[in-house]
Amino acid sequence: MAHFSIPSHTLIGREALQEAVAYMKNYGNRALIVTGPHVAKSPMVDFLKNLLGENEIAYYVFDGITGEPTDLMIQEGVNAYLKSMSRFIIGIGGGSPLDSAKAIAVMAGSKGSISDYMGKEITVSVPPIVAIPTTSGTGSEATKFTVITDSKKDIKMLLKGDCLIPDLAVLNYEFTMDMPKSVTASTGLDALTHAIEAYTSKKAIPLTDIYAVSAVKRIMKYLPIAYENGRDSKAREQMTLAAYEAGICINNSSVTIVHGMSRPIGALFHVPHGRSNAMLLAECLGFAADGAYDRFALLGRECGAADPKDDDRTATEKFLKAVGELVKLCEIPTLREAGISAEQFKSLIPKMAKDAIASGSPANTVKNVSVEDCVRIYEKLIED
Repeated sequence: MAHFSIPSHTLIGREALQEAVAYMKNYGNRALIVTGPHVAKSPMVDFLKNLLGENEIAYYVFDGITGEPTDLMIQEGVNAYLKSMSRFIIGIGGGSPLDSAKAIAVMAGSKGSISDYMGKEITVSVPPIVAIPTTSGTGSEATKFTVITDSKKDIKMLLKGDCLIPDLAVLNYEFTMDMPKSVTASTGLDALTHAIEAYTSKKAIPLTDIYAVSAVKRIMKYLPIAYENGRDSKAREQMTLAAYEAGICINNSSVTIVHGMSRPIGALFHVPHGRSNAMLLAECLGFAADGAYDRFALLGRECGAADPKDDDRTATEKFLKAVGELVKLCEIPTLREAGISAEQFKSLIPKMAKDAIASGSPANTVKNVSVEDCVRIYEKLIED
């Protein structure tokens, strides 16, 4: 039986945050705002704080999310939540603050470490979660997942549970207008990866198919525009919607080989998540393609990369070529160009391959994926 879940409430548009306050007032009179040091100083957060103050909601700002979140950052956030006697949590920023807000919510009433939930379905009671994305890619505002690094084991933990789906998602594309080109690229390609993987996953269902195809079409058309001109309102709006659609997709159909192999690179070499996904796209999708030519072909035809008259294999090849060209347009570096030592990378391939398979994501791929397959892909990646 397929199960389909989305946030309880989603507000979209330029007035979304103002409209969201009515919902927040029902969550309590004290909020913990979870963000990073840069966004904490932004006009967006000032606007949020003013709205909360005007509506008699006290707040405490925790801006300790520096880079991709670790278990240590989460514990600091939990301490801030308890010290401030907050009643609900607002995550504002990119995927890291949103993921952190979820993890802090889990631990707000729990003992131990967030690492204790690795490999388990999280079912604890959590305070209300509000997600306000300022990037267009992770889809965390729509998902039951959070990715946290275990600082002792050097692994990125994919943690999940329906309790992690935000109660309220606030989507205002204007909050994404100041994204740097590099962030626009990595987050946009992350969303593209979500949509493609969900559509070609063993867990794909008809409802997520609708969102996945829509997201792929939006991203293939509008990411190049947003990358070249970050002030293009139409492109930013379309990418905000696409990221949310793609988040719904992975929430219900999951991810596959790309994400499974991406997380170890991020954990060990501190490559931003979206960028490591983009580095892997060509090799991983090329590996998976012959397991679902019909699905890859449809994406190619829908986004205009392939001709309606092309057979499935030809349409697939044209689609993957178009994806590769988008990755190049977004100036995603190779591992070597990113300054990663080939010698060090090769020495860690056995661990990364095992960690990738252990994450469970590759098992959703439409063809069997072995540790040896991951080893070969990693080797090819560092040779390019």
